[in-house]
Amino acid sequence: MSEWKDVGRPGVLGSRRDAMFWKWDELYGQGNWRLVWAVGGMKIDFLGACILYEDAYFNFLRNNRLICRQLVDEASNVYDDNPSNIESVFDYRFQETDRTHIQDIAIRRCLLRMGHWFKGDKLIQIRSDAGHPLSKILSPGNVPFHKNGLIFNPQLSGWWKLYSVESFYQSNKVLQISA
Repeated sequence: MSEWKDVGRPGVLGSRRDAMFWKWDELYGQGNWRLVWAVGGMKIDFLGACILYEDAYFNFLRNNRLICRQLVDEASNVYDDNPSNIESVFDYRFQETDRTHIQDIAIRRCLLRMGHWFKGDKLIQIRSDAGHPLSKILSPGNVPFHKNGLIFNPQLSGWWKLYSVESFYQSNKVLQISA
């Protein structure tokens, strides 16, 4: 079993994701670095972080039934940075653009878990700077994280609110190298 050493909190990668992955391959060697999320004294992988991320959305939609109903009634589907994001359907590992999109997948998975599905005719972008009113409401920078005690402090700052889903995702992300 390989030992891993924390080397930092990389914060937002966004459209720099692939360039940073290439840089870390050059610096540390391919397969000798990884991203993990610090949660309750453990380090979890991307899919583990996605489960917590999704659960926050599930709690939000379950506790805000009018917002959930509006989403179901108005949206034909949701996406983050490109309409092609809908091709990911329920698979967090399927990232077809140069940005990691999770909120759209999480919302689709939550609706499935709740026994709902889209009935509307609008493809709605879920980002804080998009045009539809639900875009900002359902942005990961605004949706509260459901287990605040799990967010690593100090929280990283950015376009998101403290104690939001995005704050969890960015603040708990850790770059590790093989020791």
